[in-house]
Amino acid sequence: MNLYAKNLKNPPFKKRIEPFLYLLPFTIGVAIFTLYPIVNVFILSFKENYRHLTGKYSGFGFANYRSILKDPYFIQAIQITFKYVLIVIPFAVALSLMIANLLNQKTKLSGLFQTMYFLPLITSVTAVGLTWKYMFNYRSGIINFILNLFGLNSVNWLQDPNANFWALCIYGIWSMMPFTIILLLSGLQNIDPRYYTAAKVDGASSLRIFFRITVPLLSPTIWLVVIINTISAFKVFNELFPLFAGPGIGHNLYTLVYYIYHQFRGLTPPKYGRAAAAAIILFGLILIFTRIQFLIQRWNREIHGEKSK
Repeated sequence: MNLYAKNLKNPPFKKRIEPFLYLLPFTIGVAIFTLYPIVNVFILSFKENYRHLTGKYSGFGFANYRSILKDPYFIQAIQITFKYVLIVIPFAVALSLMIANLLNQKTKLSGLFQTMYFLPLITSVTAVGLTWKYMFNYRSGIINFILNLFGLNSVNWLQDPNANFWALCIYGIWSMMPFTIILLLSGLQNIDPRYYTAAKVDGASSLRIFFRITVPLLSPTIWLVVIINTISAFKVFNELFPLFAGPGIGHNLYTLVYYIYHQFRGLTPPKYGRAAAAAIILFGLILIFTRIQFLIQRWNREIHGEKSK
């Protein structure tokens, strides 16, 4: 017994190193495919006039950062990206929460509806984007047809620069909802039904139950989807090509990721250093935004903890 206790306190070297050996393949993969690219992009952002084929550069400094901060397209990209995030995230989360709450009801066709809402997540982004392009068509699109039914004028979603952004937001909200609904639905199904039973016995209305029981108990999941969707919205890029084949009709939809892509592929010669600098700034913005959300979440949790006491 004493020998067994001694082995537990001081395991042999092979036993101590065994967990690290199991983690070694994963660690190597992360180091090669995640850490190395991040470090390489960070270093590249300080290389001035970098040439990819030769690996030569004229200097090492902040010229790339100064250059993009003076570029009106980069300033526009920051503005459009922030505006997109601030509009798409609240609408996508609110609509997803309403739909998830409805799907959580015990009905015969709940499984079918859950599948229908999840289906867009596994559908090709390009195919879905082309479908939305036809739906946004000025003359024969179903969206304008619905607007006309309510007595509203048709909107030239794809050809009017003033309407391009709103078309992008509508498509962005729709594409973000399936994954959000699934996460919120899983959170709803983990709420103890006894809370609802007790509330109904006390005569609470459905609206009061939703805001006093469902939303507070679901708040960790809501904050999770907000953070995940915020990171995703900051990287908006794929949605632009099916709808506009670029950054809008009047080049008025430069997002941060599209700006990075344009510096890599749209210029001759490519501006690798400027693209890397823009990528680092995007990383910093996402980090700051996410950190603020974590702080708000912690503050909200502490407030509710004090109230429960």
